[in-house]
Amino acid sequence: MKNEKENILKNARRIVVKIGSQLLSKDTEIDEDFIKQLSKQISYLKKEGKEIILVSSGAVLAGTKKLKLKEKPKTITEKQAISSVGQAYLMQIYDKLFSEHNLVIGQILLTIEGLRERKRYNYARNTLNKLLEMGVIPIINENDTIAVEEIVFGDNDFLASHVAVLTQANLLIVLSTAGGLYTDEPSKEEAKLIEEIKEIDEVIEFAKSSKSKFGTGGMRSKLEAAKIAVSHSIPVVIAPKKENILLNILEGKKVGSFIFPEKKKKISSKKSWIALLSMAKGKIIVDEGAEKALRGGKSLLPAGIVDVEGIFYPKDVVVIENLEGEIIGKGIVNYSYKDIKKYKGLKSSELKDKPAEVIHRDNLVIF
Repeated sequence: MKNEKENILKNARRIVVKIGSQLLSKDTEIDEDFIKQLSKQISYLKKEGKEIILVSSGAVLAGTKKLKLKEKPKTITEKQAISSVGQAYLMQIYDKLFSEHNLVIGQILLTIEGLRERKRYNYARNTLNKLLEMGVIPIINENDTIAVEEIVFGDNDFLASHVAVLTQANLLIVLSTAGGLYTDEPSKEEAKLIEEIKEIDEVIEFAKSSKSKFGTGGMRSKLEAAKIAVSHSIPVVIAPKKENILLNILEGKKVGSFIFPEKKKKISSKKSWIALLSMAKGKIIVDEGAEKALRGGKSLLPAGIVDVEGIFYPKDVVVIENLEGEIIGKGIVNYSYKDIKKYKGLKSSELKDKPAEVIHRDNLVIF
């Protein structure tokens, strides 16, 4: 495992770095020394041919600091208003300090609702790729100024994992006050750092879900988010706020918790979007023969369809359910709900000049 880990870190070219809110806090101000350290490391890594994408929390924290408020806002409206101040303030600090190392930054604000739409998902991916091509450091945050409870990621740990998948990154580094997964509260003498994690479900019992003053999640949130990345063959490191932390991680030094990626064939960005972010507009129920064919990598044909639920149209996403009521997959349909009701049970040859597949295997994800 040691050689595998070393190879992963050595060969990581595109790296997403998530920065927790509390890491940016220092007394009554934003910790500019930490951001300076970060920019220095990123400057060095860029010269080594690495591409760095930052996912930065801290808009609400920065707004709270700028407005000299005593505590985190409690309502959505307060959060939105304060984050609008904080976004501008935080980007100003990033720009000033990164410029000292000739680094150009570009801000991108995302919401889960935006990424659920296929076209906007592609726009976000293309924009990020173009920024990296131009040598720019993208700094991403959830768009707190317009987000509401129903559409927020819930925590930037999840945003970071989605960004890692979206950009097909080679490594996700999550920097936080926790600094890694411990067998108990890190403050306790008997607590031990779990340096390597092969299966998240085997260690999640050690995770706490406590929240920091300005953060929205704890270690459990980080591990749940890490599942998204590792399921797409992207390794994750949860590490502390320390000097030269990025360089130390990539040099293979013992810092934080390293989570090994799942060993399986990488899926396309389209299938990743279907599986993780797309919103299903309806349901197609299939028989045993169709289920077996789908699990064998085949497309969904009308002959195996038993029933249809919901209102949807061509290019919408639907879930696929077997006769036991188990959801076995999701996919993009070629037909509307009305047409599928009309064609269900027919052989493909009976469709004449219409598409043979209700859902083509290239637009299908089986769970």
